[in-house]
Amino acid sequence: MTRKHPRLAVVVKGWPRLSETFIAQELVALEEMGHTLEIWSLRFPTDKKRHPLHDRLNALVRYLPEYLHQEPLRVTRGVIRNVLRPGFWRAAGLWLRDLKRDVSRNRVRRFGQACVLAAEMPGDTSALYAHFMHTPASVARYAAVMRGLKWGVSAHAKDIWTSPDWEKQEKLTAQSSGATFLATCTGFGAEHLKELADTPDRVELIYHGLDLARFPAPPQMRNDKETVTFLSVGRLVEKKGFDNLIEALALLPQGLDWHWDHIGGGGLGDTLKNRALELGIADNITWHGACDQPEVIEAMRKSDIFVLPSRIASDGDRDGLPNVLMEAASQKLCILSTPVSAIPEFIDSGTHGLLSSDAPDALAAAMAELASSAQTRHAMSEAAYERLTQDFLMAPGIRTLDGRLASLFQD
Repeated sequence: MTRKHPRLAVVVKGWPRLSETFIAQELVALEEMGHTLEIWSLRFPTDKKRHPLHDRLNALVRYLPEYLHQEPLRVTRGVIRNVLRPGFWRAAGLWLRDLKRDVSRNRVRRFGQACVLAAEMPGDTSALYAHFMHTPASVARYAAVMRGLKWGVSAHAKDIWTSPDWEKQEKLTAQSSGATFLATCTGFGAEHLKELADTPDRVELIYHGLDLARFPAPPQMRNDKETVTFLSVGRLVEKKGFDNLIEALALLPQGLDWHWDHIGGGGLGDTLKNRALELGIADNITWHGACDQPEVIEAMRKSDIFVLPSRIASDGDRDGLPNVLMEAASQKLCILSTPVSAIPEFIDSGTHGLLSSDAPDALAAAMAELASSAQTRHAMSEAAYERLTQDFLMAPGIRTLDGRLASLFQD
């Protein structure tokens, strides 16, 4: 039986986003537990498709000014409605201190969006909760101070590793109006953030896990075919390592009949497609672009090996524990990835899949090894499915998060 909770304002960077199913999964689960949510998005959607999961969310979705100059009257009204609140000048002081250390338009935009948020949130809003520790958490923090409310945040990957330590530390310190709690989805990230927090128990490791009810049962067996099908799902950005994978594909043994399917958008698309042409492997590749969840799962059920060659980008950005690995495991699809960040928290190399260096020659050797043995692929995929169902389902994490959110409503 669900119980009714006070109203919670949820601040996200963009809604809906195909690449952030873990957020949609969490919010739908929280609603089903009785939470009353209102979504505040900093950006308008850019994806042309949406997952069925997005349609299950009942919460009202509202959009803050994406750029302040586009809605000057709304921003001005937001400032005027907040200026007499006791918390406005404290929030302004926090913002000015942040701005001095990072003079940028983004910092200015964060405060303007916070003013609109604080002004337009319903009067019965009891707390704020942000997804991502950088921009959304800043907006939630300033707005919470203006309204005299508590706030919490979930941190994931890029927001942890590309944010300056001073900013993370202040958002994890009570004296600087930091978050009541921070949830993060990897043990690797949790240990880093605990070192910055004023008290380690402010940080909670909560794996996203997977709601298997959203997925079909895995196929009983995979079609025995001559062509080995590799599949990758992820944005075409540096940290996903697809540039190295293109080079690796060109190094596969001449006698191996293979095809690579890629699902996802991203700014490196033209560069990677041109490189595939130069290497003479373009005919072995299908670029599907952004796809919704049913299309992704159908591709997983038809493929032989899932490849995600994650790496640390030049700006420090990196994956956390990509949910897509758990999705692949849900369909008993053999996994090849890299030992970056928290990926080894899910995959023990040689047991639940293979973890390779992201160097092209190492990736090519690992792909060739897996392609040569259906028996090895089967054993690893069975082990990954067992790992998923025993330790990485959604429900335990949602229960822990529910308890943390309850702390936002306590005096």
